[in-house]
Amino acid sequence: MFHSSAMVNSHRKPMFNIHRGFYCLTAILPQICICSQFSVPSSYHFTEDPGAFPVATNGERFPWQELRLPSVVIPLHYDLFVHPNLTSLDFVASEKIEVLVSNATQFIILHSKDLEITNATLQSEEDSRYMKPGKELKVLSYPAHEQIALLVPEKLTPHLKYYVAMDFQAKLGDGFEGFYKSTYRTLGGETRILAVTDFEPTQARMAFPCFDEPLFKANFSIKIRRESRHIALSNMPKVKTIELEGGLLEDHFETTVKMSTYLVAYIVCDFHSLSGFTSSGVKVSIYASPDKRNQTHYALQASLKLLDFYEKYFDIYYPLSKLDLIAIPDFAPGAMENWGLITYRETSLLFDPKTSSASDKLWVTRVIAHELAHQWFGNLVTMERWNDIWLKEGFAKYMELIAVNATYPELQFDDYFLNVCFEVITKDSLNSSRPISKPAETPTQIQEMFDEVSYNKGACILNMLKDFLGEEKFQKGIIQYLKKFSYRNAKNDDLWSSLSNSCLESDFTSGGVCHSDPKMTSNMLAFLGENAEVKEMMTTWTLQKGIPLLVVKQDGCSLRLQQERFLQGVFQEDPEWRALQERYLWHIPLTYSTSSSNVIHRHILKSKTDTLDLPEKTSWVKFNVDSNGYYIVHYEGHGWDQLITQLNQNHTLLRPKDRVGLIHDVFQLVGAGRLTLDKALDMTYYLQHETSSPALLEGLSYLESFYHMMDRRNISDISENLKRYLLQYFKPVIDRQSWSDKGSVWDRMLRSALLKLACDLNHAPCIQKAAELFSQWMESSGKLNIPTDVLKIVYSVGAQTTAGWNYLLEQYELSMSSAEQNKILYALSTSKHQEKLLKLIELGMEGKVIKTQNLAALLHAIARRPKGQQLAWDFVRENWTHLLKKFDLGSYDIRMIISGTTAHFSSKDKLQEVKLFFESLEAQGSHLDIFQTVLETITKNIKWLEKNLPTLRTWLMVNT
Repeated sequence: MFHSSAMVNSHRKPMFNIHRGFYCLTAILPQICICSQFSVPSSYHFTEDPGAFPVATNGERFPWQELRLPSVVIPLHYDLFVHPNLTSLDFVASEKIEVLVSNATQFIILHSKDLEITNATLQSEEDSRYMKPGKELKVLSYPAHEQIALLVPEKLTPHLKYYVAMDFQAKLGDGFEGFYKSTYRTLGGETRILAVTDFEPTQARMAFPCFDEPLFKANFSIKIRRESRHIALSNMPKVKTIELEGGLLEDHFETTVKMSTYLVAYIVCDFHSLSGFTSSGVKVSIYASPDKRNQTHYALQASLKLLDFYEKYFDIYYPLSKLDLIAIPDFAPGAMENWGLITYRETSLLFDPKTSSASDKLWVTRVIAHELAHQWFGNLVTMERWNDIWLKEGFAKYMELIAVNATYPELQFDDYFLNVCFEVITKDSLNSSRPISKPAETPTQIQEMFDEVSYNKGACILNMLKDFLGEEKFQKGIIQYLKKFSYRNAKNDDLWSSLSNSCLESDFTSGGVCHSDPKMTSNMLAFLGENAEVKEMMTTWTLQKGIPLLVVKQDGCSLRLQQERFLQGVFQEDPEWRALQERYLWHIPLTYSTSSSNVIHRHILKSKTDTLDLPEKTSWVKFNVDSNGYYIVHYEGHGWDQLITQLNQNHTLLRPKDRVGLIHDVFQLVGAGRLTLDKALDMTYYLQHETSSPALLEGLSYLESFYHMMDRRNISDISENLKRYLLQYFKPVIDRQSWSDKGSVWDRMLRSALLKLACDLNHAPCIQKAAELFSQWMESSGKLNIPTDVLKIVYSVGAQTTAGWNYLLEQYELSMSSAEQNKILYALSTSKHQEKLLKLIELGMEGKVIKTQNLAALLHAIARRPKGQQLAWDFVRENWTHLLKKFDLGSYDIRMIISGTTAHFSSKDKLQEVKLFFESLEAQGSHLDIFQTVLETITKNIKWLEKNLPTLRTWLMVNT
C-alpha cells in the first residue's frame, strides 16, 4: 500500500510533507503445510468454563476468545460470487470455501463484519462428490472481534476436506473500506457510480466471510454479475461472460494464484483503458474514467518499463498474464497492490502534461514502482503477521529507489531518497516512536502500523544494509529470499538468513569457503564470518526503537567514538535523559572520509565506545558517507568548525549528499540541545555558493520552517527579520528562476520551491508576475497553459482576491485533472478569510465538490497558516464524532487529521488544550499512539523556542 497526502506530492510522508514449489505440497501432503506454518493446539471444543468465553449477539456463548483465528481449519480455495446493484447501492453474494481440518473441532471461526449471512451449510468432501445437500450450520456472531462461529452438528474429522457455503448481503460502503461505492463527474456534469474494493489490512471481512489474516493463503475463483453498461475487473483475466435473463451479464475470472485475502480485488465500473505488453508478454492496462483516459499514457509507459525491470532484477517472472492499474475517484491510500488489479488515487496514477509538474511526475513514477514491487514483496512472499509489515512496505519503499534509478535516471530520485530517511527521523527521535517490528493485534493497532517507521525507516535500514553488504550480494540475497518463500509467508529471520547466505558463486574458494569483497576491512570479514551476525546486527535496528547518535572526537590521528540514543526535545541536562538512554545499543556500519583522501573507510561500531586510528593527519573527518547510514553524527571539539570552514572555502571537496547530510544533522542537533542555533545558522552562509539543488533546498527548508513558526506565533520582529534575511540572502538564486518548465527535475523542483517561498514572503516581483499570469489565465477562461511548475504559485497569489478565490473554486469543480485540482485546493486554503476556509472544510465534509478523501490534507494546509490554525483545530474538536463516521479510528486519515492540526503548536496553552482533548477521547475508549507523538512534538517545539529564540533574534539582528 502507498499512502498519500492529497495536496502534498513531494513525498509519501505520513506527517504530510507530503503506499501490499509449495503449491504441490498443499495438495499432496496437506499435513506438512499446516505443521510448518501453523501451530495447532491439541483440540478445539467448548470449554467447561462458560466464563472464559465472550457472548455472541444472540446471548449464547461464543466459542472463541482470541483476536487471531484458530489454525485448526485452513482455507484452501474460495468460490466467490458477487452481484452489486449500483442503483440500490447494495450487493448480494455467495461463497463456497474448501477447507482442510487439522484437528477435531465443533466449530469454524471466520472473520465477518457488517454482513448479513442468510444461509450457511457444510458438506464433507464425500457429500460433495455424491451431490448430497449440505448440513445447515448455526451462525453465531461476535462483532467486537469481527468474528463469526459456524457450529457444526458433528465434530469435523482431522485431515479431511470440507466445503463451507454461505449466502450473504450488505450495503455498499459509504467510506473507503471493504466493498464500497465511489462516484465521479463526467465532462457533461453527470454523476456516475462504481463499486470498488479496498481490503488492506483487515477489510476483506466486510465484503465476504473469510479467514482474514495474511497467513491463511488460498486460491480464489471469482464471478461478478453486472449490467451491460458496466465492465467487471478482478485479480485475474476474465475466462468467459454468460448472458442472463433481464440483460444481466456474469463474468467468470480465472482462479487466482495462492494469496492472502487482503489482496483480493474486484470492481464494477464503466471505465476505459489503454493497454500494452511487456517484453515477457504480460498485458498491462491502465483504467480511468472515460474523460481521463488521455491521462493514462505516462502510467502505461512507466508500468511496462518497471515490470520489465523487476522481472530481470528479481530473476522471477511476474506470475499472472495481466496486470491492471486503475485510477479510483474515491480512494483513501495512495495506492493498493492487489495482485493483478492495482488500485490508485487519481493523483498517484494519472499524468496530465498541461497541469502535472515535475514533482507530480516523480510522484506517479514512485507510486507505480512501489506497487509493482509489492507484486513480489507482499504478494508473492507475504509477512506472517501484520507486526512485520515493514517486510513488504519497507522493501517496496526501498525498491522505488532501485527501480526508478534504473528506469528513469533523469528523475534523479537517488538524491531525493535522503528525504525518505530524514522524514522518519523526525518521529524516530521522539521517545514515543516504536520498533519497526511490533506486536499488533486489533484492527486499529494493525492500521497504525502503516506509518513512516514501517515504510521509511524500513527502506532506510535496507539501503544501509545494501551499502554494507554491497549491491550484488544484497540483490542475490533478496532473490534467494523471494524464491525460497514464493507463495508462502516469511518473518524477519527468514530475510536475515537469506541475506547472510547470499554468497555468489565467484565468492567460493576451492575449499568451499565464502569470502567477502577483498576491499572490505578485516572487521567486516570477521563480522560476516557467521550467518547469525547479519541477524545480530539487523535486530538492533528492527527490535528497538529510535535512532543512534554517533559522537566523534578527533584528537590528532585518533578518533574517539561513542554511541547514544538520539532524542529530540529531551536534553542531556534533563533528569529523564539518562533513563531514556539505558539498554540502547546498535551495531552501526560506519563509513567515513577525510580531508586527506577520497577513500571511504568502514568500521562496525558494536559497543558504546571505540577508538579508531587515522593513517595520517587530517583537517576534518566526515562520517556517514552519502548519508547511507541511519544515524546522526555530532562532531565534538572543533569538528563542526572545521567542516564549516571547509564548506566556506571550497564546499565541492565534500560530496553533494554529504553536504545535505551535514545541513540536516546540524539542525537536528540544535533540536536535541547538542549545538547552539547560531552554529547551525553559520553553516548556511556557504549556501550562496551552493550549486546542488538538494543541499540548497535542505538549508532553505529549515530557515523557512523557522519563519512559519514565528509567523504562526506572531513573533513579528523575528519573522520580519527572517523574511528580510531570506529575500536578501537568496535574492541572486531567486532572481535567476524563470517562470517556465525548463531544466532538469531538480532545476524544476528548486524553481517551484524558491518562487513559492518568494511569493509567500510577499516578494514584490514574484507577486507581480504571478498576479499577471493569473489575470491572463482568468481572461482566457482557464484555457491559457501556465507552466506546470509555477501553477500552484500562480493560483495561490490569485486566490488572495475574492474574485480570484471564487473563480478558482468554480474551476476546481470543472477540472478533469486531479493534479490541477490539488494545486487549486492548496491555493484556496491559503486565503486569509476565515469564512472562505470554513466553506472549504464544509465542502470537504459534504464530499461532493471536494472529495472527503482530500479532507485530511485540506485541514493540514489550513492549520499551517496563521489565519487557519485555530479554525482547523476548533473544527476537529467540535466535529470529532462526525469525522469518525467518515474514517476509521486507526485510519491514516484520522491520524493525519490529528497531527496535521496540532503538531505545529508551540505554546504551553495549546499543549494543555491538546492534552485535555486526547484525555477526553481516551475516556471514551479511543486510544491512538499518535496522541503521545503529538504531545511530545508540541513539547519539543516549546523547548526549542525557549532555548533558541534569543539566539535567533540576536543572530538575525547581526546578519540583516
